[in-house]
Amino acid sequence: MAHYVVIGAGQAGSSLVAKLRSAGFAGEITLIGEEPVPPYQRPPLSKAYLLGDMSLERLFLRPESFYADQKITLKMGSPVTSIDTARRVVHLGDEAVPYDQLALTTGSSANTLPASIGGDLGGVYTVRTLADVDAMASLFVEGKRALIVGGGYIGLEAAAVARKMGVEVTVVEMAERILQRVAAPDTSDYFRALHQSHGVNVLEGTGLKTLDGEGHVSGATLSDGTVVDVDFVIVGVGITPNSALADKAGLRIDNGIAVDEQGRTSDPNIWSAGDCASFELRGARRRLESVQNAIDQAEAVAENMMGAGKSYTPKPWFWSDQYDVKLQIAGLNIGYDSVVARRDPDSPAVSFWYYEGATLLAVDAMNDPRNYMIGKRLIEAGKSPAPNVIADPKTDMKALLKA
Repeated sequence: MAHYVVIGAGQAGSSLVAKLRSAGFAGEITLIGEEPVPPYQRPPLSKAYLLGDMSLERLFLRPESFYADQKITLKMGSPVTSIDTARRVVHLGDEAVPYDQLALTTGSSANTLPASIGGDLGGVYTVRTLADVDAMASLFVEGKRALIVGGGYIGLEAAAVARKMGVEVTVVEMAERILQRVAAPDTSDYFRALHQSHGVNVLEGTGLKTLDGEGHVSGATLSDGTVVDVDFVIVGVGITPNSALADKAGLRIDNGIAVDEQGRTSDPNIWSAGDCASFELRGARRRLESVQNAIDQAEAVAENMMGAGKSYTPKPWFWSDQYDVKLQIAGLNIGYDSVVARRDPDSPAVSFWYYEGATLLAVDAMNDPRNYMIGKRLIEAGKSPAPNVIADPKTDMKALLKA
């Protein structure tokens, strides 16, 4: 009986093993994870879970009983030390697990600050795992002072939760503006104003020189010489794909674990999906760091492990919750050269539409689910209404789908 092994028990890994069973795979399945808990959702960690609005059980992607019911062996708290591709064996310390087909859904890790500037002090956290959030949760109380390093979505979401809990928050962003790597100035302006309206001190074009303290962080010195007193620090400076295991096994690495259009790595018996996997998209090798990609790509890989031979075509969409604003993003804005705004005269909803020439690439929608969904469907259908049509408040947006 064939044995399929999946290393990495996050969103992609859980989706992959579930899809194997629902698609009719009758062989053995083993899912291996480093963390001591079943696969769980990551997005709520820095929002609902940290706020206390979501219990641990609700965080789990599936009840633990699901894996037993589906005859999926779940190995938690089991770091993989190496992969022997010649013998098709995965090593977990002294334990050896043979495989016929292997999938790597190892995800990514949060970048940290170097110890040389105080990154190893107590009270300095990242937001990536359940353990990360549990470690810092008790600090989110009225009157505490937090420094958030990095003005990307993770940092801004953490800032929003901290302010809701009464924490004094300073955000420092080295780039000229928050969200500079991922969004247009229009979206940056929107979220800067939102955070400032909630009392966040947003410092852009400002780097971190050092974190200061004896054993535990007590302050920070910024690049302009400003000294900030802090009780704890959250580092949100991006993520790195977990590709070291694949690299050690001799697989091709290129911005993560390189896969073909079906999700197969350079070894014909090994596959990859999720944050750690890179594939050709829009003329470059890219990774999509999103829940939807983790699910869709993992399910496609599961089918291809069973011989489906289907190419994976991503349909990118993302979201972020900050205060009472839900940001929904459809498409990829890579290569945009203009942005047009669509505003609802009767509500604060707004959406920003990204174009490359006359081609619609992406939409950022703030509390505007209707136009987000229309934009998503237009992009997936390859339709590009003229920018002036989008900007005109009189335009019947639904009618654009039929044009």
